[in-house]
Amino acid sequence: MRLIEIYILRRIVVMFFAVLLSAVGITWIVQVLGRINFLTTSGQSFFYILKFSSNLLPNAFPIVMPFALVIAVTQTLSTMNQDSELVVINAAGAPRSAVIRPVMLFATVIAIASFLIANFVVPYSQMNMRQMVADARADVINLVVQQGTFKEIDTDLYLQIESRDANGAIKGLFVSDSRDKTTDLIYYAKDGLVLETGNQSLLIMKDGEVDRRDVQTGNVSIIKFNTYALDMAAFLSADDNEVSIFPKDRPIDYLWNPDPNDKQYQQRPLRYTSELYKRLTDWMYPIVFALISLAAAADSRSHREARISASFTAITLCLIVFWLGYSTGQSTDKDASLLPLLFAFPILAALSAIYALATNRQVGVPVTWTNWFKRTFTSQQAAFASAGARLFGRKRGYRK
Repeated sequence: MRLIEIYILRRIVVMFFAVLLSAVGITWIVQVLGRINFLTTSGQSFFYILKFSSNLLPNAFPIVMPFALVIAVTQTLSTMNQDSELVVINAAGAPRSAVIRPVMLFATVIAIASFLIANFVVPYSQMNMRQMVADARADVINLVVQQGTFKEIDTDLYLQIESRDANGAIKGLFVSDSRDKTTDLIYYAKDGLVLETGNQSLLIMKDGEVDRRDVQTGNVSIIKFNTYALDMAAFLSADDNEVSIFPKDRPIDYLWNPDPNDKQYQQRPLRYTSELYKRLTDWMYPIVFALISLAAAADSRSHREARISASFTAITLCLIVFWLGYSTGQSTDKDASLLPLLFAFPILAALSAIYALATNRQVGVPVTWTNWFKRTFTSQQAAFASAGARLFGRKRGYRK
């Protein structure tokens, strides 16, 4: 590899990781904030929250990496063009491949990394995260009892205690369960205790009563008890007791050959095919976006050319290609005829960019559009400046 290629590659790599880490960090914060209510109300420790949130990171990388690559490539090449470095490279007799080769080499590495992360790391982290959510929800009642507060455990399910001592004994227990639309259940107990027996968690209530009200008739039956054992599983829905595994949580080998007894596969088998096609095409976007970036910014341009920046052009085109693929992928689980389009969009975009590079065509916004944007911006800027001058002039005149 030539020295100039190493120089270009180093600048792109530095810019890529700067953009990638910033974007992934923002995405991670947004994902954590979206689940902050669950993490705080479930009473988990800081290390549990840190472990849980770390499982959100791998899912962001395959989405962010192609766009980070676009920004890194276009920004690096545009800066080199402004500093006349591309002009010097061309004048020195270096072939155009001196600019293209390091970009495509790095894009290939990113594509391979994206494929490995999406098909092996992300399914593992998704499974781990769902298991942690299921375990936390299964233990949420005991956590709420320890906190000693009035909480909504689930929709139409409430629990309140008066106090709890160091031995775990509960004083003044109240449970309201209205999840069954035909029957309302209310439990009262003076004393209680949570016991773990094997894989079963029991809430032992003493000296209390159960009020059962028929919603339709309004009839109420009261059962008094000295000791009453309530299985904690009664407080949990089927989703809380079991880990729901969706196609996006599965590794690629499972998508190739799904288990016929899988309930999700039996209900919607096309979702597995759709997810498989997405896994086989998403890794292509770093290469496609790199080609688009090269077609938009690899050539040296005169400062007199009235064009919108290459970064704007490349990012806009990449967003269009990604939006076409993403929107189509959202519909493929309902319409199998759209599956070939998941391959068609990135391949056609790549071929178009290769054609532009091979024929030395400059990809960008037409000059007429650029001139219109510039005229519009200049006129608006002049109008705002005039309005501001009149406004501040009047204020100064008023003060006098």
